[in-house]
Amino acid sequence: MKIVAVTACPTGIAHTYMAAEQLEKTAKKLGHSIRVETQGAMGIENALSAREIREAGAVILAADIAVQGSERFAALKKVEVSVAEAIKRPEAVFARLEK
Repeated sequence: MKIVAVTACPTGIAHTYMAAEQLEKTAKKLGHSIRVETQGAMGIENALSAREIREAGAVILAADIAVQGSERFAALKKVEVSVAEAIKRPEAVFARLEK
């Protein structure tokens, strides 16, 4: 499955990027394709394109703050989790996409 994701935490330093890395590693392990946008201290990095969002089957929002531009994902199946859950239990996050 093609998946898009956004990770964001209040300070936007370590945990934002740790969550992105865990989601990327787990997606690869489970046979999914994923693109992760990070929203942190440096602003929005690796911004998702409209095409990537349109072609995705689902979105994972791993955030402890409001995700900027969340309306972009209105048409997608959505899983919302904390950054900590994405870091500590990424396989459980992906399992929620199957429900």
